[in-house]
Amino acid sequence: MESAAIWVLADDRPGNVSQALGVAEALDQPFTVKTIRYNALGKLHNALRSASRFGLERWSRKGIEAKPPPSLVIAAGRRTAPLARWLKRRYGSRLVQLMDPGWPGRDRFDLIAAPLHDALPDAPNVVRTPGACHRATPALLAAEAARWTERLPDLPRPWTLVSVGGSTAHKSFTAADARALIEGCRDLPGSLLVVTSRRTGAEAEAALAEALPENGWLFPWRDRAESPYLALLALADQVVVTGDSMSMCCEACANGGPVFVFAPGHLTEQKHAALHQALYGQGYARPLGGDHAPWRHEPLNASDMVAEQILRRGLLTH
Repeated sequence: MESAAIWVLADDRPGNVSQALGVAEALDQPFTVKTIRYNALGKLHNALRSASRFGLERWSRKGIEAKPPPSLVIAAGRRTAPLARWLKRRYGSRLVQLMDPGWPGRDRFDLIAAPLHDALPDAPNVVRTPGACHRATPALLAAEAARWTERLPDLPRPWTLVSVGGSTAHKSFTAADARALIEGCRDLPGSLLVVTSRRTGAEAEAALAEALPENGWLFPWRDRAESPYLALLALADQVVVTGDSMSMCCEACANGGPVFVFAPGHLTEQKHAALHQALYGQGYARPLGGDHAPWRHEPLNASDMVAEQILRRGLLTH
């Protein structure tokens, strides 16, 4: 039998895309990435967009007319939900949505995978995951570690990966916050290997560089440049992560070693705080500045769990 056509809807939110790709890769089946971009109308509530391509750029609407149509659609975030529902109505596609797609139309999805901390009503098509899905599988981490081993600095062990996000739509990550992050790491043994992201910003990056201790190394984010982030996630003895991204926090927990979350109150949104508390409660992470005694935990990746649910529910069969 010909394999099902799997589409991943990739919009302009990298964290959402990473979650969807993580599930698609966990299925170990060929899939196609469909790039989705919104116009100004894409900000309208889903009740107005309904099951439609309304709010998509013209070229983005054309891009989803390619054949064959999808048997299975994997997407994340509320803004992709109207398009996913349109694909179901048009082609009969089965829909897997990561995180709450919002009202209306939750019942149109074949599977909704929502983290335990999300306030989503129970339903037959809802599964709860211990964290956000991501791409940091053991195989990918091992491959990235092998690619980067010879390019990483020769610094004393243990290594602490400091994974830095940055500003969000509602919170600004300032130079002062960057200095506070490094200061919070000073009691950790060994060396700090700091990797920034596209949201960190030039001022915060400069503050990080200035505040680094002697056994410190900074790899700044640059557009389209390779990053050692996944390699360090595999090789580091522990991870410090800023709490502004659900995906980054859950990726950090794929390390299997200590994870410390930097989440001062003035930077932390309620939804992120709920995730942090869930990770603390399940033994995956602790707040930075608290108990820094080392511990181990099982690597966290909900992608495998969601892929298993897709197969168990027969969503890949024609």
